[in-house]
Amino acid sequence: MSTSLARWQFAITSIYHFFFVPITIGLAFLVALLQTMWHRSGDDDYRRLTRFFGTILLINVAVGVVTGLVQEFEFGMNWSAYSAYVGNIFGGPLAMEGLLAFFLESTFLGIWIFGWNRLPKRVHLACIWAVSFGTAISAAFIMAANSWMQHPVGYVMNTATNQPQLNDIWALFTNPVFLWGYVHVLLASAITGALVMLSISAWHLRRQHHVESFRRSATISLIVLVPAAILIVFVGSELGVIEAKYQPMKIAAAEAQWNACQPCSFSLLQVGGASATQPTKILKVPHALSVLATNSWNGKVEGLTQLNQQYQAKYGPGNYIPNVFIQYWSMRVMAYLAVLVLVFAVVGLVLIQRRKLEHSRRWLALGVWAVITPFLMNLTGWMLTENGRQPWIVQGLMLTSKGVSPSVSATDVWISLVVFLLVFIGLGIADGWLMIRYGRKDLTEETAHGPTGEGGEGTGTTEGADEMALVY
Repeated sequence: MSTSLARWQFAITSIYHFFFVPITIGLAFLVALLQTMWHRSGDDDYRRLTRFFGTILLINVAVGVVTGLVQEFEFGMNWSAYSAYVGNIFGGPLAMEGLLAFFLESTFLGIWIFGWNRLPKRVHLACIWAVSFGTAISAAFIMAANSWMQHPVGYVMNTATNQPQLNDIWALFTNPVFLWGYVHVLLASAITGALVMLSISAWHLRRQHHVESFRRSATISLIVLVPAAILIVFVGSELGVIEAKYQPMKIAAAEAQWNACQPCSFSLLQVGGASATQPTKILKVPHALSVLATNSWNGKVEGLTQLNQQYQAKYGPGNYIPNVFIQYWSMRVMAYLAVLVLVFAVVGLVLIQRRKLEHSRRWLALGVWAVITPFLMNLTGWMLTENGRQPWIVQGLMLTSKGVSPSVSATDVWISLVVFLLVFIGLGIADGWLMIRYGRKDLTEETAHGPTGEGGEGTGTTEGADEMALVY
């Protein structure tokens, strides 16, 4: 089987799936915040907002689950050699994710959907927080498995099978790549969910629909967005230091640094560098790369050429340099968009403080389109992480070319690749249509005639829950 075809198929599936994961994690947290505000204040406005954005959450959960299941099957279908080699380790976190986190998330999501006006308000509120917790824990198990591929820890080599065997499960969850990478994913998810909520709120505010309600959802979005955008810059910087220690090739490629330097400048923009030639740095910041890669003003950064020579001496002949063009520009698209999002969000908070948010048509117009930025940041961040590990599927242990299934032909992969691509395009169109349709709906008033929860705490009808169930 062609390794390139298998990589393309898994990359398309992973990227498509990862579009929905941050939305689910971020929106689950924000919907829980909205319901908490309703629980504490008794203001029915927050109940309507909870149901409104809860429907958006359910749309993305449904599509995300479908694509996630396909990704799981691909481990055994296209990557059986990899699965057999690392199954003793990689299978543990995946099993925990499926048996613990996914069941926690899906069970309480179902209770939350059908529990409107049937459960006491406190119990119902606890359900959505359990959903939020479940989405976060699910990401933790997946990130633990992925981080092991980036920096293998907690294992010994079984001399009989010549395969890695787990001997310290806690090492998986104390892996420094996991700790910083997981926090980075949570912050990216908070930014994604906040920008989705903010974009929908901006669309309604620009048209003066339910101004008071959507000003509240926009305010909550910005309150989450600003600190998350600030923290992700710091966490991303520290993650870069960790990766420079355990995956120096990844960081050298992200700067197109072919030769070692000390101190090292960071290029804001450069020409060339994708091939084995030192690029021309047009805009550079002295010492910045040393700080970002080593936390030292005069730190040394190894070059791609020297690192490749070291890898050849350790692992044998070959080219161990990832695609430099992808690394360089993925890092900059992600970082530059993060800065723009932060500036945009700070301006939004200032407008709220001055009570001018709903009157600033230019900011609201930008707010509608700002929803594109987190998906670009998540996509380029994923490419930076996964492309930077190449040609390894497990850093230092297994090459990607050795992990494919020997019994699957290139024709089989071509057929399934085309089928999956068509299905994903269809799902993407359906998801986009549903998001736009439900995101543009009005916050309709609901009459309190449905069944109430314990102690008469229920409010509203069961119509909202039934609509959520149909969407799901």
